[in-house]
Amino acid sequence: MNLKSNEPFWLLKNGLVSSYPSLKSNEECDVLIIGGGITGSLIAHQMIADGHKTILIDKREICNGSTSATTSMLQYEIDVPLFELIEKIGEKGAVESYKACSDSIDQLEKLSLKIKSKAGFKRKQSLYFASKKKDVNWLKEEYRSRKKVGFKVKWLESDEVFKKFGFENTFGGIVSEQGASIDAFKFSHELFELNTKKGLKIFDKTEMTKVEYFKGYNLITVDSGYQIKAKKIIYCIGYESKNLIKERFVDLKSTYAIVSEIDHDKFKNITNTLVWNTDDPYIYMRTTDDARLLIGGGDEDFYDAKKRDALLDKKEKEILKVLNKIKPDYHFYTDFVWAGTFGETKDGLPYIGEHKNFKNSYFVLGFGGNGITFSVAGMEMASQFMKGKKHPLSKYFKFGR
Repeated sequence: MNLKSNEPFWLLKNGLVSSYPSLKSNEECDVLIIGGGITGSLIAHQMIADGHKTILIDKREICNGSTSATTSMLQYEIDVPLFELIEKIGEKGAVESYKACSDSIDQLEKLSLKIKSKAGFKRKQSLYFASKKKDVNWLKEEYRSRKKVGFKVKWLESDEVFKKFGFENTFGGIVSEQGASIDAFKFSHELFELNTKKGLKIFDKTEMTKVEYFKGYNLITVDSGYQIKAKKIIYCIGYESKNLIKERFVDLKSTYAIVSEIDHDKFKNITNTLVWNTDDPYIYMRTTDDARLLIGGGDEDFYDAKKRDALLDKKEKEILKVLNKIKPDYHFYTDFVWAGTFGETKDGLPYIGEHKNFKNSYFVLGFGGNGITFSVAGMEMASQFMKGKKHPLSKYFKFGR
């Protein structure tokens, strides 16, 4: 009998890392962070570093939302190509957004070293290849746009892609020097553990049910009836912000991922490479630190979790069909297959900043394939917001843009 796990790989790989209590008393703080995933962990780390009395709550177990389902590919490339983003928001905003994601990878490396992380941060290059001949022209335009503004990129023809990576049936692609991978689930738990020792209070299985706004503070009621008095709220709730904010600012998508059995020999060509293609929706792949191949893609509009999960077998076959096209001689032995939900914005950019309907509050919502790197950018932005200062990226990441 061939049994595969339908739980996210990172959740099972790491097990129950830490356990936190639910809220059982009234509390006060400078900052209440809502959302206990990778974004919440980074923002909490920044708030504690800045000296704010900080509480974090999550309605689930900590890190059991999108952070357990992420593929944790750290790229500076945004889902909207640079040349397209320049057309949408202008060159200055587009380049600054791309460079912010690039800088975020460097910052994550420094933070990983500083806290002596064991979450497997690893520097990697990335390959963005054309899966169809008709994609070559615009992908070359993307290559030229990146090169022009200083990103370290090379163009490889299809035979060079085969020679370097062993992929057949491609039409060339961009190789970028800047990229990395990490176990975001483990890294988030490391940050939480570190910062609880410095005063961070964490309450999981604690859901916000009501917020009352007063001059200078908010009063938050949770599902147990207890209340938290907070000067500021920072929402780090990803795609679930759609349930909170009335206007349509993000589209929800379901994405699928599969992880192979351990194989130390088959993936040597891409051990140090993140791979994605020009399909719409695109597929993406990376190796894990225990020598597995992780592939994601097959995105669909999200309706509900039941319908999303019902497509697991179908999506596994779709993803493997794409893999078979570029690696026809390789047999993929599936060990894990799962689905997750993410948000997609019209310009590929996050929403970080204030919203007119939420007083004394900020949002840090990293969407798309750059959720983690946008969240790192959100650390500096949130730090500035708390000091009453503006941030140059705010006008590109604001609501109502």
